[in-house]
Amino acid sequence: MKLGFIGGGKMAAALIKGVLKSGICTPADVTVSDVHAPAVEKLRGETGVTIAASNAEVVGASEVIILAVKPGDALAAIQGLTAQQMESSMRWAWQGGGGKTSKLLISIVAGLSLATLEKAAGEKLRIIRVMPNTPALILAGASAFATGTLATDADADIAQKIFGGIGIALRVKESLLDAVTGLSGSGPAYVYTIIEALADGGVLMGLPRDLALQLAAKTVAGAAEMVLQTGLHPAVLRDQVASPGGTTIAGIEAIESGGLRASLIAAVRAASERSATLGSGK
Repeated sequence: MKLGFIGGGKMAAALIKGVLKSGICTPADVTVSDVHAPAVEKLRGETGVTIAASNAEVVGASEVIILAVKPGDALAAIQGLTAQQMESSMRWAWQGGGGKTSKLLISIVAGLSLATLEKAAGEKLRIIRVMPNTPALILAGASAFATGTLATDADADIAQKIFGGIGIALRVKESLLDAVTGLSGSGPAYVYTIIEALADGGVLMGLPRDLALQLAAKTVAGAAEMVLQTGLHPAVLRDQVASPGGTTIAGIEAIESGGLRASLIAAVRAASERSATLGSGK
């Protein structure tokens, strides 16, 4: 699959490294453009992908384009692919019934709706909107996607192949994507904070820093895998650990009194609401 990236920042880099690691693409299959030359030169050095001089060059070299720029730059990036550029760079293919085919663009831009993206693209692109997260880098990503009005079931299968190959990929209604952004898109940062805090607690109680961090990270990873593999509700798994009058229930009392649960719920809400405002430029 010939895959192009408009934007080569941290999220794009994670996706690129993920698809290369998964075998979905080879370095020769991936073309990237970005206005920040040092970032893409570093990416080329790390991965061997091709760096393009323009967005139009990316489109011309790719079967599927991933839009991975900041929300404020996304519409300009799409509109910058003028009708003339699209004619020359997209190598329009004529179908048997007449008319021209468009290419598939997958947007990972937070907050920008399919309607907004499609208005900027006209009928030149079939669009899918995806919210991935950075653990895609280690093939442990959690993504959700919604399809635009011109996107086909075959396009959805392509999105499933790309993002399912670097973790899990779930097809959802677009109205849910802001909540996905607040939960799994931003969620790794919440979990990193929890891991850091657990390790700090271990240091407070006398553990060496490196040992405390390893124990904290593996504990979080193992607990998450238990939820996924057993299918049990987290509360059931928690109760299996919390013996009457034991150490765990004492720790849970401290967590509840400190408001951790409420803080995490509030974090998802705040990030979701922020995602919803990004598309409006506020």
